[in-house]
Amino acid sequence: MEGHVRGVKQMAIDGSDCPDILLQIVAIRKALNNSAKNTFTDHMETCLVDAVHQGNEQEVLLDIKKSIR
Repeated sequence: MEGHVRGVKQMAIDGSDCPDILLQIVAIRKALNNSAKNTFTDHMETCLVDAVHQGNEQEVLLDIKKSIR
């Protein structure tokens, strides 16, 4: 993702066509969305399960709700 962002910055500096820049921005958004999904899945499979076993699932659920907002 970092490389894509640098690439978009350079494309703007170089005066690349707007549709080409927008296409790269869409790719960055997709990568960010996939990263968020993976992080959320990992959180559900580890942190939430641990919280249920430790009896503090309400706190973890509250944190999840905050991050979704």
